[in-house]
Amino acid sequence: MALTDVKARTTKATDKPQKLADGGGMYLLVNPSGSKYWRFDYRYEGKRKTLAIGVYPDVSLADARKRRDSARELLAAGIDPSEKKRTDKIESGVTFECVAKQWHSYTANKTKKWGKDTARITLNRLENHIFPHIGNQIISKLAAPYLLAPLRCVEERDNLDMAGRLKQSVTAIMRYAVQNGIITHNPANDLSGALATRPAKHYPALPSNRIHDLLSRIDNYQQGRELTKLAIKLNLLVFIRSSELRFARWKEIDFANSCWIIPAEREEIAGVKFSHRGSKMRTDHLVPLSKQSIQILRQIQEISGEHELIFIGDRYPDKPMSEGTINKALRNMGYDTKTEVCGHGFRGMASSALYESALWAEDAIERQMSHMERKKVKGAYTENAKFIEQRNAMIQWWADYLDANREQPITPHDFAHTNNGNVIHGSFGKRA
Repeated sequence: MALTDVKARTTKATDKPQKLADGGGMYLLVNPSGSKYWRFDYRYEGKRKTLAIGVYPDVSLADARKRRDSARELLAAGIDPSEKKRTDKIESGVTFECVAKQWHSYTANKTKKWGKDTARITLNRLENHIFPHIGNQIISKLAAPYLLAPLRCVEERDNLDMAGRLKQSVTAIMRYAVQNGIITHNPANDLSGALATRPAKHYPALPSNRIHDLLSRIDNYQQGRELTKLAIKLNLLVFIRSSELRFARWKEIDFANSCWIIPAEREEIAGVKFSHRGSKMRTDHLVPLSKQSIQILRQIQEISGEHELIFIGDRYPDKPMSEGTINKALRNMGYDTKTEVCGHGFRGMASSALYESALWAEDAIERQMSHMERKKVKGAYTENAKFIEQRNAMIQWWADYLDANREQPITPHDFAHTNNGNVIHGSFGKRA
């Protein structure tokens, strides 16, 4: 028989829990303490489950039946009412800022995808540009237009790069919310194409027909320290990134095996911003050293060998060379570092020459450039192989090519091949 309101109200507690059935799986649970709870028993995917409907008398018999009927409708539609209730409860009170900080902490501390600088900068961007607009909004209520609004504010200030990075963060935050059951879909996916983008700007680099002139200017450079000239020569030979070069320590150089291991992270130098930076890809990066590179490093040893840093500062040997030292020297040589060539542009010059020679595998060149392969299968292969033999030969070929250009201008292809197409410098950098 169906339960009556009188029965529900007048039933007294006993020393054991009582179930007053109402039908359709619903009953009133009367506990020995005297508390009374509406419960709904059901089966979902073959498992027996119980849904808490409410507390009597706050939830009347009539209201409890409505909630039971709603739960039965969800079951008929293939939806677990307990899971739906849990999701609704989560969605009803979680703000965007709360989820964003959970995502930030997880990404920075659990996945280890970021270094300290990236974690700090990412959070600062959100605090400055996103949280003031939507930080206190319930995340489940944020449709695409609401997510786009703060990005538009950044875009309107012509800070397109910042707007793009913020869009990536917002999309990742909403994806994290979906993955953790906080929301059911990611509206940020609908932001694709909504923001203007700036054309990619590449670092200026000289074409191969101007390398002869560059080498001549470097060899004859007299305005700066000898260490500056040697740093430029070495950077041209190994074409690594600025911070990877400036913060280098002597202990990273293996003279016996002619290689340089740039660590994922370095010991921080007090008072020197970003000095903990190692390899940009945050994995140890092996740089083979040509005979010419070893010779230059031996010359540098005479200047800074007694110190920890390879490229010591002008005034303080415990501080690194200034960030703008190489570019300033190039400007003193007569180059415009914004349009002609800059220190970072050495990477583009080397990459272009290696590809133009048609001697080297693409994976070997990209590994030497420290461009990490992101695809899991291919990445696992290249991580293990690293094309080390070919890279040893390739780095020596590049050094020999630069030496050839000291005598007269020559293209990478002509240096690699005879006039009739036969290879002079083969795939392992040796004469055929």
